[in-house]
Amino acid sequence: MKNCKITNAQIPGSAGLQEVEIRDERIVGIGKSLTAIDLPILDVEGDWISLGGVDVQINGALGLAFPDVTIEDFDRLTAICDFLWAQGVNEFLPTIVTTSIENIHRSLAVFSKFIAQQSSNTAQILGVHLEGPFLNPQKRGAHPVEYLLSLTIDNITIILNKYTEIVKAITLAPELDQTGMVIPHLQSLGIIVSLGHSQANFAQAESAFTAGASMVTHAFNAMPGLHHREPGLLGAALTQSHVQCGFIADGQHVHPAMLKVLLRAGEYSKGLFLVSDALSPLGLPDGKYPWDTREIEVINGTARLPDGTLSGTTRSLLVGVQNLVQWGICDVGNAIALATIAPRQALILPVDRKDLANIYVGQVANLLRWKSHENQLSWERI
Repeated sequence: MKNCKITNAQIPGSAGLQEVEIRDERIVGIGKSLTAIDLPILDVEGDWISLGGVDVQINGALGLAFPDVTIEDFDRLTAICDFLWAQGVNEFLPTIVTTSIENIHRSLAVFSKFIAQQSSNTAQILGVHLEGPFLNPQKRGAHPVEYLLSLTIDNITIILNKYTEIVKAITLAPELDQTGMVIPHLQSLGIIVSLGHSQANFAQAESAFTAGASMVTHAFNAMPGLHHREPGLLGAALTQSHVQCGFIADGQHVHPAMLKVLLRAGEYSKGLFLVSDALSPLGLPDGKYPWDTREIEVINGTARLPDGTLSGTTRSLLVGVQNLVQWGICDVGNAIALATIAPRQALILPVDRKDLANIYVGQVANLLRWKSHENQLSWERI
């Protein structure tokens, strides 16, 4: 949208009907009664308006796993960006799960070149999320044990190589750091540290958050459960005002009742955000697909290894928003915020985070219009 004033809109993070002023394709103001009179008006009649989604954890799509990407895959990456755009996603972090150092470096090189030539009106790659290889073997899930590395600054340097600038976030198990220096080092490089695939107890996790970790990867999954005498990693995260916890709302990774517990503990959109954790068969039908040197089977959108290990989903990000509303777990505005506002907050280092209410101003006006009826939620681009 180039120049427009949207009226009678509900905006996640704002109370009451709002107006949105758009000039030169960017949002320049949100308020109850904007003074602009020189713009064409779009009356959305009380529907919700939001930015598109941001997927912080997505492992592939359309048959391409991001750890396997090569320089010949630019056309496939373009197709994935277009597909995610059609799924309501404005930005995403391609996630590279644990694999060989050679594969990590090759993937980072490809994404570095691809990011430099991205076009508009398609989902944008904001950087890369490294999920591993610094994970606890006891909580590795579907990550191959042979490629896990000890958590040291030397190994961090080897993995990042010359690609530090495009690595936006890294998931690690903090209890593996024997020096206590890794998290401050990553923070000094401008990389967001997310805790996950970890056996960390409450004290270890609290120490990591104090050192600068500010995210949690797929809450509940690949970490100890909440316990009344040992709250563990997730319990520590939910007591920290600067920590954002990603979670999956596909109905398989976490039971809806536990999502309700999580959302109440996190005061809804404060401290929580949705991720898809989608695998390469995203956009393809159920069936069996290659996954590194192994095979996964997708049944009803859920992917598992032959031994039954849960490895991911093939549901896109905004399906999670629809699920939260359909299950009656949270209201429409908060559900939308969890996929559109909260991930943007999570991707800003805590020292740089802006006020939640002002996250819209300055953004390119690639907007979604949401309609709700009897716990059913739909959206379209405007």
